[in-house]
Amino acid sequence: EVAMVLSNHLDHAEQVTAMGLPFHHVPIEPGARAEAERRALELIGDVDLLVLARYMQILSEDFLTRLQAPAINIHHSFLPAFVGAEPYRRAHERGVKLIGATAHYVTAELDAGPIIDQDVTRVSHRDEISDLERIGRDIERLVLARAVIAHLDDRVLLDGDRTVVF
Repeated sequence: EVAMVLSNHLDHAEQVTAMGLPFHHVPIEPGARAEAERRALELIGDVDLLVLARYMQILSEDFLTRLQAPAINIHHSFLPAFVGAEPYRRAHERGVKLIGATAHYVTAELDAGPIIDQDVTRVSHRDEISDLERIGRDIERLVLARAVIAHLDDRVLLDGDRTVVF
């Protein structure tokens, strides 16, 4: 059951509310991250799982502790390569032949949590950045869905910084 969508931007507010889901906007102003995280936790309340998508912020250790639930993030590249923003641009610049996505548990360290699921697809020198982004979005959706389902089905065991997925 999806409790709500909480976002630091308004890009998809209309789509979310059209589906009958509550949408909450909590912008993150420079120097006010702690207040934004406090407000987000207030809105989130008691949940079993937090799923991050297009949330380009590092969650603080305090937030993750107070959340009292696991959080899964989808990263738009095949980790550990191209951590952070603009991975498709950087992949294009490097002439990669594979692009992918990684779903992982969230830790306070950027894109370093235990990996739940990954996938890749071949690309070529003919693909532009926009092609890589389009192809990558499809992979991201699949990988995130598989990771969330595996977690909700209790098929993921944490083993330190690794996971075992049944």
